[in-house]
Amino acid sequence: MRLGPRAIAALALVSALGVVAFGWPLLAGAGSGLTAHAQDAPWLFAALLPLLVGVVVATISDGGVDAKAVAMLGVLAAVGAALRPLGAGTAGLEPMFFLMVLSGRVLGPGFGFVLGSVTMFASALLTGGVGPWMPFQMLAMGWFSMGAGLLPGPARLRGRAELLMLAGYGFAAAFAYGTIMNLYGWTIVPGLASGISFRPGDPLHENLVRFLAYCLTTSLGWDLGRAVLTAVLTLTIGATLLKALRRATRRAAFEAQVTFEAPENPSQG
Repeated sequence: MRLGPRAIAALALVSALGVVAFGWPLLAGAGSGLTAHAQDAPWLFAALLPLLVGVVVATISDGGVDAKAVAMLGVLAAVGAALRPLGAGTAGLEPMFFLMVLSGRVLGPGFGFVLGSVTMFASALLTGGVGPWMPFQMLAMGWFSMGAGLLPGPARLRGRAELLMLAGYGFAAAFAYGTIMNLYGWTIVPGLASGISFRPGDPLHENLVRFLAYCLTTSLGWDLGRAVLTAVLTLTIGATLLKALRRATRRAAFEAQVTFEAPENPSQG
């Protein structure tokens, strides 16, 4: 699905909101009251939902999404939400990530962003994982799926080379997802560990060094499990799922133009 100017503007707006939401504590002063960062979630969620609707509306107005695409969005989000509980809580083994990679690749960045966010929202409702972290997870998963749609060669690259590229992306992006979510937790929970805790008001480079140490000591194993599983599933069953998704989009003919032909003149033989 092509990404038109309205959809690009909507994605840029929601992504800018996300960058500010995740990153502002790193630049805040020591007396900024960072404990209130945990209370940002309701406001972020309230801003995120209309922006997600705006991405969908913008994509529709650009001619990239119709009723069949919205139906596919619902189906894929439901499947992704059902996959997440299968591994959540077990060394980061979350099979939903590989589905988001392949869906974003086939259906494009705009569809991918909305799919990732909606899937995380649905899975949170399914597993009871609703909390202040949920809108941040929705943003991070939206970026994860959107990145797959921005990978090069969607019309030319096929076969083993494409799978290797998607597996490499899934491996790296799974680490990026974990790192982004670590940033959220690290900045709002003081005193997690001596020497690697976030210190409001300290120079940015010093906090970044502590953050790197925090990621290496607290979540490396979890993120590695997620990254390896995503890459393995992409390489083993990715080809089959890519074919199924592409066949479904061809049959749905998402961007096919509706044309009307004049009826034949009955007087002509």
